[in-house]
Amino acid sequence: MEVLAIIPARGGSKGLPNKNILPMLGHPLIAYSIKAGLDAKYINRVLVSTDSPAIAKVAKQYGAEVPFMRPDELALDYSLDFDVFLHALNWLKEQENYVPDYIVQLRPTTPVRQLDLIDNCMERLIRNPQADSLRVITPSPLTPYKLWTITDEEHPMEPFIRLPEFPESFNEPRQRLPQTYWHTGTLDIIKPYVITEQKLMSGKVIMPYIIESHWAVDIDNLEDFIKAEEVIRAQECVKF
Repeated sequence: MEVLAIIPARGGSKGLPNKNILPMLGHPLIAYSIKAGLDAKYINRVLVSTDSPAIAKVAKQYGAEVPFMRPDELALDYSLDFDVFLHALNWLKEQENYVPDYIVQLRPTTPVRQLDLIDNCMERLIRNPQADSLRVITPSPLTPYKLWTITDEEHPMEPFIRLPEFPESFNEPRQRLPQTYWHTGTLDIIKPYVITEQKLMSGKVIMPYIIESHWAVDIDNLEDFIKAEEVIRAQECVKF
């Protein structure tokens, strides 16, 4: 079984410049995702897709492969994961005749991971061969059944989601409404055919792996960065 970890790390971060290589507790942020991949028993290769020579240099220093530089047009603010991963898979197939059985996406901006997270997620997906992918999720802090959509303030608003059993779900106690979850950036596992054949990033059959909310730290700004440091200090997780 061949498992490839891909860490997408572009150089242009607006909210926190040079975010992916900023020092976190003495090591560059991206190093935590590289270490998570290298430490996982199921992962065979850890590859970084980046457009930045500085990120590429750091990634290699921490043991990741950087066999190619990502094209500039795939490193924009609105570039899609799908295009980045399709580029990586096509390059590996064309240049190395390499096709993995599974792809693990390790976003560098979600460095907080339990020690056995990757292996547990891999085992869950292996036990469910009908699944296209697996995503790590956590309970939603807010219920979507109390959300609204509007065109403008001069027109009536509409519930974002309607529930047949609750005509006015927005007036129901939260405890009576279905539990919902949001996906974190902590970890995704995808079967390559989903990307190369279905032309999707997650596919149609997606397995869940639930983590507690304190593990879900996604870094967009300095406040998030500081929070991630605090969690890493306090928890048994991937760290140096």
